[in-house]
Amino acid sequence: MLPRTFYARPALEVARDLLGRHLVRHIGQECLVGRIVETEAYGGALDSASHASRGLTPRTAPMFGPPGHAYVYLIYGMHDMLNVVTDPSGEPGAVLLRAMTPIRGETQMIAHRGGRRGRVLSDGPGKLAQAMNVSVAELNRHDLCLGERLWLEPGEPVPDIQVRAGPRVGIDYAEPADREAPWRFLVTGSSP
Repeated sequence: MLPRTFYARPALEVARDLLGRHLVRHIGQECLVGRIVETEAYGGALDSASHASRGLTPRTAPMFGPPGHAYVYLIYGMHDMLNVVTDPSGEPGAVLLRAMTPIRGETQMIAHRGGRRGRVLSDGPGKLAQAMNVSVAELNRHDLCLGERLWLEPGEPVPDIQVRAGPRVGIDYAEPADREAPWRFLVTGSSP
């Protein structure tokens, strides 16, 4: 699995480097694996798009470290969102896992998504979390470096020529400079 040192770097670096990595989820005898194809970086107090910009709260506490843990939160009261905590402890940062392509356990992922398959299986952060059966109740603050229940493996790093960067999505509340920052990364030609 990826070591803690992988995560203990700025969110922007980790977001790019997560492309091509494998997200692994163990549920009983099930093993689900997906290749990460889209991410978004969220910085600390100065990034108005980041939850951490509002300071340390019970919800944002995981973003403040230690790195290599899951930060899972609920939006609209219905969608779990899976992030990995980055940056050294005390410096908030996280990367939202936005999309993946199934590698192993696709049948179980389809079942978790209520029968949805193809591109809509895991082409958004809420869909990814649902396909991998990730919830706030079970996995918020989970240590991704233990090799239990949920972790990341090296996979196949993606060359720069296959990576596109652009503005993050769904952050209309953020300052213009933060809305326009190219902090979303995706593998070109990938189909979640």
